[in-house]
Amino acid sequence: MSNSSKPSVAAMPASLAGMSPAYFGMVMATGIVSLAAHLLALRALAQALFGLNIGVYAVLWLLSVLRAVRYPRLFFGDMVDHLRGPGFFTTVAATSILGSQFVVLAADYRAGKVLWGVAIMLWVGLTYTIFSGLTIKARKPPLDQGISGGWLLAVVATQSIAVLSALLAAHSNQPYRLEINFLALSMWLWGGMLYIWMMSLIFYRYTFFPFSPGDLSPPYWINMGAMAISTLAGSLLIINTPDAPFLLSLLPFIKGFTVFYWATGTWWIPMLVVLALWRYVFRRFPLKNDPLYWGAVFPLGMYAAGTREMIEAMGFDFLRFLPPIFLYIGLVAWTAVFAGLVFELLRRFGLLACGKTRQDQNDV
Repeated sequence: MSNSSKPSVAAMPASLAGMSPAYFGMVMATGIVSLAAHLLALRALAQALFGLNIGVYAVLWLLSVLRAVRYPRLFFGDMVDHLRGPGFFTTVAATSILGSQFVVLAADYRAGKVLWGVAIMLWVGLTYTIFSGLTIKARKPPLDQGISGGWLLAVVATQSIAVLSALLAAHSNQPYRLEINFLALSMWLWGGMLYIWMMSLIFYRYTFFPFSPGDLSPPYWINMGAMAISTLAGSLLIINTPDAPFLLSLLPFIKGFTVFYWATGTWWIPMLVVLALWRYVFRRFPLKNDPLYWGAVFPLGMYAAGTREMIEAMGFDFLRFLPPIFLYIGLVAWTAVFAGLVFELLRRFGLLACGKTRQDQNDV
């Protein structure tokens, strides 16, 4: 009987060792769907997802710390891996989006500021660790094997800090209000520049290298999500212009680029739908649980929230039909991915239980 627990004991550390750094995408997706629901007056749903998100965030941090302590080689090795490394930026975006939830849904500005500080420290540490490591590493993959839409998580992380900064600035006293708005503007501009750099490489990889269904992973939806969060950040800056004279002087520029970001994100939607149909319908690529699918849920919720705030900031009332549509699509996608996660966890524990039962029978 002494060997009966071996399957369960062995399987859990193996799962922890191979844990994807992109798992914080669940917090990103849940958080933005919650915020979009709040903006569209679904307050009870928004609060329920907010409570869930706090718990998920805490559990993921616990698992990440355990992985870093028990498997430091794998954990830090992932940071300089061309495909897995950008997944760490989900921790920045998740922290900022949870902070935004505290500000918008709970009016808890102290918690929002704490998470804002944590997000900034993570952004600085990860940005210069990951990109420095990728630059100086001796062995590098070719472009078609080393880049994916997941790289744009660096843009999302940067813009998420711009969003939280803009929200906090509106509830801060001078002179901090001015300074925080300047940080929000700077992050918004940095994120836009990062998108131009990275999207150029991604689009080049799209069009000039062979493409198989396996290459079209869910993070390619971040092509649109990065522009949607840039739209949200720009809209909040427009709303904050009365609080910062330098924003007022840049107002035409901010408005122009906010529409530019929204239009670019909108252009991606039909393209991504066509590619998804090609992958799952025409090429019959199997659907299976994958933490990367949260990277496809997040852009849907963010497009709803970003479009809604742009409407408020710029008076585009003719677009009011879009946010509810994308919120409901995002809710369906969130429910499907969450159900897949629950099913996978139940399946794993079920298999472990069966394995234990079989082992017990063999021992008898």
